[in-house]
Amino acid sequence: MARALASPAAPSETRIRGVWQLAWPSIVTFALQSAVGLIDLVFVSHLGSDVVAGVGVGSQLQFTALSLIAAVGTGTVALVARAVGAGDQPRADSVVRASLVLATGLGLLLMAAAPYCDVYVALFGVEPPVVAIGGSYLRILMFGGVPLAISITFASALRGAGDVRTPLVVGLMMNIANVIGDYMLIFGNWGAPELGADGSALATAGAFTLAAAIYVALWLSRSLLLKPVGLRKRIDIDLCRRVARIGMPTCLEQFAFHLGLFLFVAVFSDFGTDAVSAYFIGVRVVAFSLIPGMGFQIAAATLVGQHLGAGQPEAAARAGWRATIGAACAMSALGLLIATGAHEIVSWFGSVTQETETLAVSFLMIVCVAQPLMALEFGVGGSLRGAGDTRFPLFATLVGLFVFRLGGALVVLHVLGGTVTAAWLCLLADYATKGAILAERFRRGRWKNVVV
Repeated sequence: MARALASPAAPSETRIRGVWQLAWPSIVTFALQSAVGLIDLVFVSHLGSDVVAGVGVGSQLQFTALSLIAAVGTGTVALVARAVGAGDQPRADSVVRASLVLATGLGLLLMAAAPYCDVYVALFGVEPPVVAIGGSYLRILMFGGVPLAISITFASALRGAGDVRTPLVVGLMMNIANVIGDYMLIFGNWGAPELGADGSALATAGAFTLAAAIYVALWLSRSLLLKPVGLRKRIDIDLCRRVARIGMPTCLEQFAFHLGLFLFVAVFSDFGTDAVSAYFIGVRVVAFSLIPGMGFQIAAATLVGQHLGAGQPEAAARAGWRATIGAACAMSALGLLIATGAHEIVSWFGSVTQETETLAVSFLMIVCVAQPLMALEFGVGGSLRGAGDTRFPLFATLVGLFVFRLGGALVVLHVLGGTVTAAWLCLLADYATKGAILAERFRRGRWKNVVV
């Protein structure tokens, strides 16, 4: 897995193929993760709509907690990519050490919050059985906060350095372990206890623990592109601050994003468990169409950061736009595929009600239409973050999510008396607004002068 540290390609060499070489391993990695998430939900859907809703709410809250770790990941990618672009191996290695210290501390914070998970789930306004299931599910995931934080940080650092294949291999091993754990612990197969939703959470936490152990073993054996340096020296506090400073807007952005999603679900939770279950089924299914966007986002952040580190701002701009175009084409194609088979896909989810299936299909149709708009957020947003310009994506998220999605849904439901499907249409206004704001910021080029 080790390979020599290399500077990015010259501007004339940055083509779609170069973006694709960085994007495809990440796309496969995220595809595997989404497949596991979908398999996990299909498994628990056989336990009823209450379990689907509980797991969905618990997962949503876990994603909110991960906004803390996203801050470390964003800062790590930006600083490692700049160091690699400048050919500064010692600096790239030092960033990894500082990032791991921050990630471990944040993982401990997640563990400390675990005893209060029932309270967090109850804030969604869901019914008592859903609170009990979701609280227990989330508690198990939060207790696995440290290995989760470590594995995400290593993956971010390696992607920033241009090594996207090691996270792919580790992710494959993690996902295999997760599926096996699901099969054993949800239903009590192969002599394991039958734990239902809790079994799903234990399988996920165990898989992240395995991934963290693999990363640490590879790192300490110097088998990774980024090496362990200065382990006996004092922590570089200034470097930790730089990682946190770059990543903090992303932390706030992700926290605001998931808070907005939480409020969005709370707004339509009065329509009952069917609406909540349908929403989370739709989110899991449509996650597959987002996979190319996430892969091109990684490629954009890496190439923009590396080109800026090498003093090639125009090549950075070209790489960002090409990654965005690639994301738009791939996401739109997958969105069309999902929309075409929406009824069949939703029918996979076992014991859910007919109303849940009908609403889930409606949600999928809306989000599939939004794919080109969402691609702007992935491609251009990833480019800005790779440059260290993390404040503007925060601004775009606040405006799109809270003004247009959440505000629009409140108007539709409480002023106009609309249906839950009408409220979901506000997603389109959210993504259109964010895409326009981010594209204009990138076009103006002020991100080329951001100091990290």
